[in-house]
Amino acid sequence: MKLQVDGLLVYFPYEYIYPEQYAYMLELKRALDAKGHCLLEMPSGTGKTATLLSLIVAYMIEHPDAVRKLVYCSRTVPEIEKVVAELKNLIAYYESHAVEKPELTGLVLSSRKNMCIHPEVSREREGKIVDAKCYGLTASYVRERAEIDSTVPICQYYEGFSIEGKESHLPAGIYTLDDLKEYGRTRNWCPYFLARYAIVHAQIVVYSYHYLLDPKIAEVVSKEIPRESVIVFDEAHNIDNVCIDSMSVKINRRTIERSTTALSMLEKIVQEIKEDDSKRIADEYQRMVQGLKDASVARDTDMVLANPVLPDDILREVVPGNIRNADHFLLFLKRFVEYIKTRLRVQHVVQESPAGFLKDVSQKVCIERKPLRFCAERLASLLRTMEITDLTEYGGLIVITHLATLVSTYTKGFTIIVEPFDDKTPTVANPIMHFSCLDSSIAMRPIFQRFQSVVITSGTLSPMDMYPKILDFEPVIMSSFTMTLARPCLLPMIVSKGNDQVAISSKFETREDTAVIRNYGQLLVETAKTVPDGIVCFFTSYLYLESVVASWYDQGIVDTLLRYKLLFIETQDNAETSYALMHYVKACDCGRGAVLLAVARGKVSEGVDFDHHYGRAVLMFGIPYVYTQSRILKARLDYLRDQFQIRENDFLTFDAMRHAAQCVGRALRGKTDYGIMIFADKRFSRQDKRSKLPKWIQEHLTDNYCNLSTEEAMQIARRWLKHMAQPFTREDQLGVSLLTLEQLETMEREKAAEREIEQAAKSDVE
Repeated sequence: MKLQVDGLLVYFPYEYIYPEQYAYMLELKRALDAKGHCLLEMPSGTGKTATLLSLIVAYMIEHPDAVRKLVYCSRTVPEIEKVVAELKNLIAYYESHAVEKPELTGLVLSSRKNMCIHPEVSREREGKIVDAKCYGLTASYVRERAEIDSTVPICQYYEGFSIEGKESHLPAGIYTLDDLKEYGRTRNWCPYFLARYAIVHAQIVVYSYHYLLDPKIAEVVSKEIPRESVIVFDEAHNIDNVCIDSMSVKINRRTIERSTTALSMLEKIVQEIKEDDSKRIADEYQRMVQGLKDASVARDTDMVLANPVLPDDILREVVPGNIRNADHFLLFLKRFVEYIKTRLRVQHVVQESPAGFLKDVSQKVCIERKPLRFCAERLASLLRTMEITDLTEYGGLIVITHLATLVSTYTKGFTIIVEPFDDKTPTVANPIMHFSCLDSSIAMRPIFQRFQSVVITSGTLSPMDMYPKILDFEPVIMSSFTMTLARPCLLPMIVSKGNDQVAISSKFETREDTAVIRNYGQLLVETAKTVPDGIVCFFTSYLYLESVVASWYDQGIVDTLLRYKLLFIETQDNAETSYALMHYVKACDCGRGAVLLAVARGKVSEGVDFDHHYGRAVLMFGIPYVYTQSRILKARLDYLRDQFQIRENDFLTFDAMRHAAQCVGRALRGKTDYGIMIFADKRFSRQDKRSKLPKWIQEHLTDNYCNLSTEEAMQIARRWLKHMAQPFTREDQLGVSLLTLEQLETMEREKAAEREIEQAAKSDVE
């Protein structure tokens, strides 16, 4: 349909539109008009991607000078592919209905592992191996050698792209991963380097968060994106954690051992090259200085070779004399690695600031701050000069140089914590050093400052008022949309007690209580009896999941549960979890029904949708507070309190409630779907917790459903399931949750008339 959104003609590639989609477009249009940033929360399964793309593409066509590029960031490859499929559908609609066909190019950029078409390299499963093999076939020195010796293997697709690809533009159109691969095969061009080159000219780019948020990659891939761009972060409820992870480094004994081995190997290679080709080593520093600011296409963006972001004033400086020479640089690194090794010999926890660390390293091993800043770039240059393609042996050393560059570049918003034990093995001596980012705004600030409009959106952003504080920006629009429904297809309930009236909660004081664990088990058994098909249960941690399931075995609850449904459990092993998920889906498909026990913040809670019969009920056992004894978390909480005046409890509740909403949101993936959401913890009924749930859940969570026993909840569920089992067609939704263009225009006219009446009434009163 073609619709007017605040004076903008929008092509929407579907016959019907949801009221909340139109409301979302209005708010997004206002944000683009204001050339500002916005936070938008829209319920799961209401066509957020199609809505975003339709509005922004229409805005780009109408105002090509105001918005020159759309960069759409999502988290996983399946999500990225969904976005490109929606975009393809939208452009196809334009081509069949618009008077003037839009000349737009849209493409996806992913890692070499997902884009490689080389017959041998593409067989590899692991990303690092694909990167290493690709680099071994495309590095400049390999290609130079191949010109002299024809037996040296090179990549025909990279050669084809180098000869023809750089000189020609990618034809207009939307390219999925498969389209780029096919195009590469027909032209004999490498799809990965083609996409890397084409994102400069394409109007729409879809890629992972890390291509913008991780400074090691963003400096190389995304530096040419113009200011007049709209940046969309989809599924952005965890964006602060992504920012922090991209700026943090972790070092343990194994890292040190691998670094020491790598240094010995490098010394040996340098010595051999000196004997064979002394000029190459002599020229190596000059090449590095010349290429310090260049983002060479041959340099790998997916490997950790790229330079962590350095301010311009540092890039203008000359690399300090004591690390110019290769031998001197390796000795310098040896001293730094030895210093880190001594810092790991601790009996108790040590915490210090980057400034304190730099002072200590200067006093003990006479290493100054300035040469540390260039360590990552200096090592990258040396590895290229040594013609080393397989970086797996040098991973530890690369991590050490990243630590050196980060600790000497950033002094505020970071902390260094050295612990004698890892959290996973608290009784075995396993010292670990964390260089932790405490401030997510450090990674986001350059994006907010550099680009005209940044859209942060998700189905579970509530409580929304925390994001502007922790990301340190001022949104021009901040809206949460409800879900208009023709029938009440979600049933949220708070179960606060068992049938024996014992209060249930995962809080520390009661979580090991036998009565609480038994009541949790009875709630699950009763739900399995009542609800057909699939049931997903989320626990607060893997440790709590294991402890509860062990108690359920002893109490005979697992045996009772297995009479009604099969049982599958998520573990920390990815392969095991994938296997469990596969069989859970099979059990739901064949009608047997199944229960999946999973963990908040785990793989299942984030990336897996349980639509229709795969998730008729979701149970949240307890409030998923993060592990509060973590020293890194304590340091972050102190920082948030001092810098942003955010109280510890406010942040912990915000974090727990967004994860709880993310977990229960797995149940409902569209308006034709239906599902039960059970919050099994008495603390959920408190106003400070309930008010932080997304608006679209809150409006269905009435007071009658907020303090239930197991039996009361099951009675409500039985009545509700009978109602949901009645036939439900598209005609039932028309005019309520599904609108034609005429109905939408009528609704807008009625709203405009109501506003006029209100204004007239106000003026009469005045």
